[in-house]
Amino acid sequence: MEEYQGVWVFIEQSEGEIAGVSLELLGAGRQLADKLEVPLAGVLLGEKVRELSTQVIGHGADIVYLIDDPVLKYYRTESYMKCVNNLALKYRPEIFLYGATPNGKDLASAVATDLSTGLTADTTMLDVDVEKRLLEASRPAFGGNIMATILCKKNRPQMATVRPKVMKALPFDGVRIGEVVEEMIELSEEDMRTKVLEIVKNVTKAASLADAHVIVCGGKGMGDLEGFELIHELADTIGASVGGTRDVIEAGWLPHELQIGQTGETVTPKIYFAIGLSGAIQHVVGMKNSELIIAINKDPNAPIFEAATYGIVGDAFEVVPKLIEQFKQIRVKQGGEVSYV
Repeated sequence: MEEYQGVWVFIEQSEGEIAGVSLELLGAGRQLADKLEVPLAGVLLGEKVRELSTQVIGHGADIVYLIDDPVLKYYRTESYMKCVNNLALKYRPEIFLYGATPNGKDLASAVATDLSTGLTADTTMLDVDVEKRLLEASRPAFGGNIMATILCKKNRPQMATVRPKVMKALPFDGVRIGEVVEEMIELSEEDMRTKVLEIVKNVTKAASLADAHVIVCGGKGMGDLEGFELIHELADTIGASVGGTRDVIEAGWLPHELQIGQTGETVTPKIYFAIGLSGAIQHVVGMKNSELIIAINKDPNAPIFEAATYGIVGDAFEVVPKLIEQFKQIRVKQGGEVSYV
């Protein structure tokens, strides 16, 4: 395995804008590369994307492998897989990370199949065994009841897709120096079996939830749909977004795009209210990186308190109305606004 060396991150971009998860992975990849004492590289594909190399290097990469071609303007499995496979076979990375986005998961699975290597999907924690040079990719398993660490001992590169919002991007360093290696691979639009006819953008509530600064999330402990209205009232009072656990979604109290957790959205707000929810692993992995977590639960032993910054042991139907009243008084004093800075 000595011929394989280096940590790579697939840099997902659309219309000249790098996906946030790719910048987050550069931060995580930087830590892995430093432990292994190897370079960190970003793989950048697209049309007219050379200028993005500066961002990739500024966010932690030592090398950018660049393929700039009109055929790569839009993501397609066939063209992107051909490019990534050629690069991987030529330069032989030992670790290759992708964002767990629709395109990232599609590309990673195709590359893993073609290169006959392993792939850990929807990873939420990354580490490396330096002595054995093994990527330790961890993710919830068995319905979220345990965290499983998955290893790829025999094949290279070791690959994983990582959920957005679970890693931290490094601050941009505008004076950081790196190398751009531009590769040329023969691509022909006529040879592509799929054609991009139109790009239709659809902005959903899920997008606003992922970007929300404050989230009020309710669980099944709110009793029923009528009881869940208290969550909406608190959110309306403080100008927050509303989210729910899987039980809430399955009960029909909220649409699926507002689910937070392993099978829903991963969020990193400044403030996260966790109300009437136990704190199962599959939910916590979707919100544990929130800056400040306030949990309200009448069970003092609820697991959510382990993840919380502040915990209130009490009945939500007694505590939340008091919070609403306090926030309303603050809004009056501040001229109708609540500041979270």
